[in-house]
Parts: sequence; structure tokens; C-alpha cells
Amino acid sequence: MERTAEPAAARPEGFARSGIIIGEDFFSRDFFNLLKFTIGIILVVMEHNMILSASGWRKVFAESGEGEDYSPAIGQTNRELSALIAETFAEYIKRIYAKKPVIAVGMDSRPTGKEIADAVLRGLISQGIGIHYIGIASAPEIMAYGKTLDGFLYISASHNPIGHNGIKFGLNDGGVLNGEENAKLVKVFLEKCSAPDAQLHAEKILSDVDVGELRLAYALASQYKKDSLWTYEDFIRVVISGTTDTHEQDELFSIIKSSIMEQPLGIVADMNGSARCQTIDETFLSGCGITFLPFNNEAGTIPHAIIPEPENLTWCADVMEDLQKDGETEATLGFMPDCDGDRGNIVYWDEKEKKARAIPAQEVFALCVLAESAFDIWKQKNMPHKSLLWKAVSHYGRNAVVVNGPTSMRVDEICRAFKRDLFRAEVGEANVVNLAREKRDSGYTVRILGEGSNGGNITYPSAVRDPVATIFALIKLLVIRDSLNLDGSLNKGLFHLWCEKSDQEFKYRDDFTLSDVIATLPEYTTTGVSDELAVLNVQTEDKGILKENFRKVFVTDWEHHREEMEAIYGIESYRVFLTNGTVEREVSIDESWNNGNGGLKIQFYDGRGLPYAFIWMRPSGTEPVFRIMCDVRGNEFAAERSLLRWETTMIKKADSN
Repeated sequence: MERTAEPAAARPEGFARSGIIIGEDFFSRDFFNLLKFTIGIILVVMEHNMILSASGWRKVFAESGEGEDYSPAIGQTNRELSALIAETFAEYIKRIYAKKPVIAVGMDSRPTGKEIADAVLRGLISQGIGIHYIGIASAPEIMAYGKTLDGFLYISASHNPIGHNGIKFGLNDGGVLNGEENAKLVKVFLEKCSAPDAQLHAEKILSDVDVGELRLAYALASQYKKDSLWTYEDFIRVVISGTTDTHEQDELFSIIKSSIMEQPLGIVADMNGSARCQTIDETFLSGCGITFLPFNNEAGTIPHAIIPEPENLTWCADVMEDLQKDGETEATLGFMPDCDGDRGNIVYWDEKEKKARAIPAQEVFALCVLAESAFDIWKQKNMPHKSLLWKAVSHYGRNAVVVNGPTSMRVDEICRAFKRDLFRAEVGEANVVNLAREKRDSGYTVRILGEGSNGGNITYPSAVRDPVATIFALIKLLVIRDSLNLDGSLNKGLFHLWCEKSDQEFKYRDDFTLSDVIATLPEYTTTGVSDELAVLNVQTEDKGILKENFRKVFVTDWEHHREEMEAIYGIESYRVFLTNGTVEREVSIDESWNNGNGGLKIQFYDGRGLPYAFIWMRPSGTEPVFRIMCDVRGNEFAAERSLLRWETTMIKKADSN
């Protein structure tokens, strides 16, 4: 179920209208307008109205205040707000660079994007920022392009409903600003909003713009868009191949293309009117010999809900089944991106059942970790010479995967099989990316990272999820198969390497399909992000206090249910972990569990001391809800439901204290 991130009743315009008669009867229009703007700003930045997280500043930008409104109008208050946001980032980036900064500016395909972009461009121009405006672009595209400039400003609300929008900021490292830097922007922005002349200042930004500069930004947009697409395609080749050497890249893509010529492969893509409608997907995939089969591929025409969870992947599955019935037997993989095109979950053709199936987000990420870990081994043996990225692997010899707190333990098992260390950060792509950077600085090679709870993957040197990287992780897994070396010895393909490393070589077969690969994944039962039990509305405003109250409830409940837990589930002990930013730390039952808005996980262990399950909780950084989940080893739906309900009951008790 789609959930909006802003109650319509709290929208600033509605609040202001309730005082129009009094305002215009008793005060001058100028005073009333100033009061109206100030009240509006206060409301939009209050908790539950505007989210100001490192993952993006978001709210309902539709003028009506309705989360599902398809209207392009944002209203004057939101235009002024956008101008102040742009000015805030402009001042920030000017302090970093001695020269005049040049940044990429783009947007996803939401209807409100154009009006926000116009206000943003005016705000940036007013501060003398150089602008490469590229219009509609996917998040991976603008972040790759931003690496060649001084940074980017991207207008998007990712997977949130259609009436929402927002803004992401980044420098030239390919990712969004981390929490510490974002906090600096938030502080300045709130100061601007609370200034007595906030409205007059915002109006001046919008009206006093250098019209020639603004026209030039729009006039050059098509050329900069071409530059952005070329940059993105060059970059994604590095991501997929793991090498900056173009000859090695060509060698890998030649292997992929030759294999697909023997066994045709088609990708069904439900573009859902997203920003990926105007990026490299069709030309790039077709250039690799892949049949690209898109639908709903007009940017801005968004026919169904945006979040790429199983309930919305049915569109892609239905089209895949129709194509198969019509003889398009190569249509065996599919994906659906969210609106900014950085997240894409997967549908595949189950050859055994003759049915299209959606792969749950946690399994998508697990498959990518499996594929890229096996590719690391294969590449070192088969393409070991010139790659700068691969020298890092050979030099340090220490490999790691970085994930968020609620990523399923199936990934832990995959990492153990490939002898990779696993590190966890708090939820939020910026947290995962920054923890990976910290681990690289300490000597690790971190090729793959991501948030298993959301699906998709981030593959180095990228710092953002990308459905093309996800698709090609699976393609490499399927097409790099066993071959014979010149001396007649066996050169094992990626799936064979996984079977060997995971002690499942007896399951390997030469004619394997993706269904066979999925069958070898460690089996876990995991709460999905869109599960209606995964979201709670709580009354306690301070979520740190809520978690401390939860600690007290858990102590009592654990003692009360301890024997029952052992008898039913074999659970004999537990450990507690808190995540904040890039730090995960273990705490005891006697320590405070108040870690503010960070994550809390209780991991349960069986009599052998092996992890059996965990429950997890955290307030959302992009929606006004409290998220929970459970992960259980094995095909244990009843256990997952039971533990999740237990967690819910304890949270409700804690919330009532």
C-alpha cells in the first residue's frame, strides 16, 4: 500500500487560507503576505511535513497538498521555498571551491519537476553558479555526470507518490551529501526560513534573475543532456566490468554479446513513465545484443504506483507472460524502476513453472552480491592484467560487502562462502556509501554494497543504485558459464563458482536457468518493505525515548517468554545492535537503547550459537512512519509473522508508557 509522507490537513496553503478573512480585514496586504509566507515555511519544515534527510529533502509539492495529485502546479509558497533551497546549496558549494562552481541540475519525471526546476535555476543563477541543466534524467545518470563537474542538484522524491517531490544534493564524488554535510545545509536553510524578510528575499531571487543567464541554461540543456548520456554510458561500462581499461571492457562485453547471440535474451522494462525513459537503457542494452522490450515508456506518463515492490511488478510480469505466449521466448528478465530510476527490482521467467515471477527485494540484492563476488574471482583469473580497480583487490587481499541494518542474513551466508567481511550501517543510501568509503580507506576492497531491504545494488565505483548494474549482475551470472582452458582444464563460470564455494556443487548443471540459481540461495523468510505489518504509526515523538521504553518492555517479555521461545523456535540467546550513520555497535540489556533516530536490531541465536532470526526497527527518514521487520532462517513464514507481531506488541506497549 502506498503511504503518503505528508498529511493533507497540515499543508501550509490550507492553514493560511483559514486566516484570509481576518488577515485582509485587519492588516495590510504586505503584512498579511509576510505572515502567510512565514507560517507556510514553518509548517513545511515541521516534522511530518518536510523531511530534511541526507537521502533527500521531500514534501508534497503539489499546490493542493494532496500526495496523489498529478497537477504540475506547486504554488507561490513552494516556488519561494525552492529558491531558498537552491540559494542554500549554492552558498555551501561556493565555500568548498575557490573557483566558480559548475553543477549539473536535473529532475525525475514528476509533474511538479519543471516548476521546481525553474525556481531552483533562478536561485543558483542569483549566486553565480555555473549550470549544466539536463532536464529529465535518472539519478545514476546525473550523479555520474556530476563527477565530471563540481557536483549536482537533483529534483526528485524517489519512490514517494506522484504529488511529492524533493531535492538531493551532491558534490563530485558520485553520491549524495553525507549526514554531517547535510546537517550544515539544514541549519542554514532553517535560518533563512525564519528570517523576518524571508518572503521578500525569496521573491527577489525569483524576480531579479538575469534573464539572459536563465535563457542560456534552457538553451544549452539539449547539448548538456547529450554530454550527460555519453558520460553515463562510459561510466556504467566501468561499473559492470570492474575496469577502467577500455580493452578489458570490450573483452567482457564481447563475451556477453557472443553468449547472447547463441542464447537470445530479452529484457522487459515497465518504465512507468520514469526518468529512465530518457536515459541510455535502450541504446546500451541493444548494443550488447539484448532485445529491449519497454512499455509505459513516455516520461511523465505514470500509470500506476511508483514504488517497485511486488504489488507493482505485476505489470511487468503480465507483459512478460503475454510476450511468452506470443512467441517472444527470449523475454526472460524484466525490471521496473522507481521515478528517479536508481532502484529497479526484478521479474524473471520461471522456465519450470512457465510463469513470470517477481523476485523479492532481499533476494535481488543477495543475487547481486553472489554474482559480483563470483565475478571478482573469475575476473582475477581471466582478465587480470591492466585494470586499476582490480589492482586494489590484488594489493590488499581483503574484501568486504557493506549493507544496511535490515539486510537479510542470507547475505551474511553468501559473504562467508566467498570469505568476505560484512559491515552494516544505518538505513539510508548515504550511510551505506560512506561506510564503504571508510572501509576502503582502511584497506578493504568493497566492490558491492547496498540496502537489501530495498533491492538493487550499488557497484563500485558507483555511489548510487542502478537497475542497469543490477540487470548486468544477473546477466554476467547467466552468460559467463563453464569453458575449457587451452590446456583442457575446466574454467568455471560464475554460478559454478558459487556452487563450489557454498558446498552445493552437486546442484550445479550446465543448462541452469535463473530459477536454478535462486534455488541455491540461503533460505530466509523476510518481511517486505511494502508489507502492511512493516509500518507502524506511533505517538511518541522522541523515537530514542520510544526505544528506551522498548528496552524495558523487552526485558520483561523476554523473561516471560524465554522457555516458550526455546521450545518453539530453538532460540536460546540474543544480542542487541544499534546503528547510527556508519557506526554499528553492540549494547547490553543494561545500557541505554536510546540512539535517537537510528536503527535497533535484536538478533536471536539457537542452541549452537548460530543466528536464527532478528527483529529490527527505525523511524523512516523519508516518511513520518516507524518501520519494523523480521528475518528468519529457513522457510518459516509462521515464525516470521509471530516474531513480527511480538515486536509490534512490545512497541505498542513502549509507545503507551
